[in-house]
Amino acid sequence: MYKNLWKAIIIVICLVGSYSCADRSLHSNLRHAYVSSRSSPSEQLNLKLSQSKITLKRPFSMVDYKIGPEDLLEINVFQAEEFKTLVRVTSEGYIKFPMVGKIKAAGMSVSELEDYLSKKLEKYIVEPVVSVFVKEYRSQQITVLGAVKNPQVYTVTGQKYLVDVLSMAGGLTEDAGDICVIQKVIQEESGEIQGVQKIVIDLRDLLINGNSTLNIPLSSGDVVHVPKRGVFFVDGAVNNPGSFPIEGKMTLVQAISMAKGLKYEADKSSITIYRDTGKPERELITVNYDDIISGKKTDIFIQDKDIIIVPKSGVKNFLKGFVNTIRGFISFGKSL
Repeated sequence: MYKNLWKAIIIVICLVGSYSCADRSLHSNLRHAYVSSRSSPSEQLNLKLSQSKITLKRPFSMVDYKIGPEDLLEINVFQAEEFKTLVRVTSEGYIKFPMVGKIKAAGMSVSELEDYLSKKLEKYIVEPVVSVFVKEYRSQQITVLGAVKNPQVYTVTGQKYLVDVLSMAGGLTEDAGDICVIQKVIQEESGEIQGVQKIVIDLRDLLINGNSTLNIPLSSGDVVHVPKRGVFFVDGAVNNPGSFPIEGKMTLVQAISMAKGLKYEADKSSITIYRDTGKPERELITVNYDDIISGKKTDIFIQDKDIIIVPKSGVKNFLKGFVNTIRGFISFGKSL
C-alpha cells in the first residue's frame, strides 16, 4: 500500500515539473515573439543582415572581379609553355605579354582579358586557350557612409559584395532608412573618368525578401551610402500630432493612423500636405480624405519632410462646443 502511495506521489511530482518546464518554455517563446514584434525596422534589417552572410552569400566569381593596379597575374596558354607568364599590373594598370606587347589590363575582368589575349594570339597559335589566374589581389578601398555604425574607408582584398561591406561597417544605425545608394566611377579604356553611376538598392528587398540579385559586387573606389530614414510631421485635428519616421513606402492614410487618427472636428475634405521640393516655397497638395477611403482617389505616398495639416471643420467645431456647453449645463443642474 505504501509503495503504491509513494509511486503516485513521484508521478505527480514529475508531471508538475514537466508542466512547469513547458510553461517556462511557452513564456520564453512568447516573450521572444513579443520582443521581435517590437523591434525597429533597422533592428529587423540588422538581424537579416547577420543571417544574410550565409543565405545571400555569393560564391567568389572571377566574372565579377575587375583587375586592378598591383594585382599579380599568372597567365597560361594551353600547350604553349613558352607563353606562361607571371606579371604584376603596373600602377597605371598595364601589363606586358609575349607577342602581344603592352596591354591595359586594369578594369578588365579575368574572362575579358582571357578573350582579349586569345584573339591576339590567333596569329601565332591555332585556337589558343588562355587562362588567367589572380595570384595576389591588390588592396581595394571601398567607402561606406551614412547611417551605419562604423562609417569609414575600408581596405579589402578580393571580390566583395554589398552584404559583405555592410557587415564590415557594423550594420545599420537606428535611424537608417531602407535604401542604399552605391556610387560607381565609370572609366574609359584609356583610364579617364567617364562619369558616375548611381545604383539604388532596396535593403528590405535584399535582406527581408532575400533578393540575392541586389547583392551586387563592389570594386575599388565605390562609395556605399545608407541615408537616414525620412521624417514627416502631422499637426492639426489629429489625436497625436508630432513627427514620425517614414517606414518603407508610407501613404497618407497610414500617416494619419500613426497620428492616432482624426478628431471629430477634423475637416476631411481639405487636408493639406506641404511638400519640400528644394525650392524656397513648399508645394501644396490638398487631399480629400473621404475620397481616398472610399476608393475614389488614390492614396498619396508620403515623402521626407512632408508636413500634413488637418484643419478643423467650422460646423463640427461649433457642434462640439455646443454639445460640451449642454453637458456643462446638465452637470451644473445635477449638482444643484
